[in-house]
Amino acid sequence: MIDQLHRKISLLSDEPRIVSVVPSQTELLYDLGLESEVVGITKFCIHPNRWYKNKVRVGGTKNLNLQTIRKLHPTLILANKEENDKLQIEQLSKEFPTWISDINNFAQALEMIEKVGKVVGKVLEAKRIILEIKRKQLELYIPKGKKKVLYLIWQNPIMVVGKNTFIDDMISVCGFTNVVEDVRYPTLSMQQVVQLNPDLLFLSSEPYPFKEAHALEWKQILPEASVKLVDGELFSWYGSRMLHSFDYFRALNEELA
Repeated sequence: MIDQLHRKISLLSDEPRIVSVVPSQTELLYDLGLESEVVGITKFCIHPNRWYKNKVRVGGTKNLNLQTIRKLHPTLILANKEENDKLQIEQLSKEFPTWISDINNFAQALEMIEKVGKVVGKVLEAKRIILEIKRKQLELYIPKGKKKVLYLIWQNPIMVVGKNTFIDDMISVCGFTNVVEDVRYPTLSMQQVVQLNPDLLFLSSEPYPFKEAHALEWKQILPEASVKLVDGELFSWYGSRMLHSFDYFRALNEELA
C-alpha cells in the first residue's frame, strides 16, 4: 500500500487492529463500515459519539500516548502529516505499519478516501462515499461575483487560513474567495485584518471555539463586513464529513446572498 507521502506500507495481519490518530479519518472508518477493527482513537475523535465514549483513547493528535498505542498492538496506524507530531509518527512508523495522509485540497481529500478504502478492505464503500460527495458538489449553486472571505481559526494571536490548505480550497469550492495570499496559517495584526477589508469574516468553531460574543467584537472592528460563526468541521474535516459540507455551503450562500 502507498500512502500520500508516497511511502510503501506493508500490512502483515488478516485480523486488523487499527489505531486512528486523526479525527476526520476516524469518522471515515466508521462510515466505511468498520467497528471492532478500530481499537484506538484520539480524545478529539468525537464522531461517532459511540466510539468516542467506548474506544480506547490514545491522547491528543499532537500529544499521543505511545505506550497506550503499543499496548493495543496495532496492525495499522492512520495518521496525517499536518495534524500529528512528526517525531511521534516517525517513532510509531518504526514499530507499526503507519499510513500517513497529506491533504491540501479537495482532490487530495477524495484521494485519501479512496486509498484508505483500499488499505482497510472497503473499496466499494469508499467509492460510494466519493461519488456522493462529488454529486453534492456538482449540485451546489455558486452565485456570481465571489465574496472575499477572511477565515479565522484563532483569536489571540489572530491566526487565519492562507493558501495551500484544505480549508482554503473548500472556501473556493463553496463559492467564496480567500483574501489571504500567504500560505498555510499566518498570524495577522489587527491593522492587517482591517487593511484586508473582507466582505465576510468567518469565525470557525475549531480549533478556537469562537462564540457570539467574539462575533459582536469583530463587528465593531469590521463594521462593513458580514461576521459569521461557521462550523469548522464542515470546512476542515477531509473525510466522510464532506458528505454534509455541501448542504451547509448551500445554506450559507443563501444566507449571505
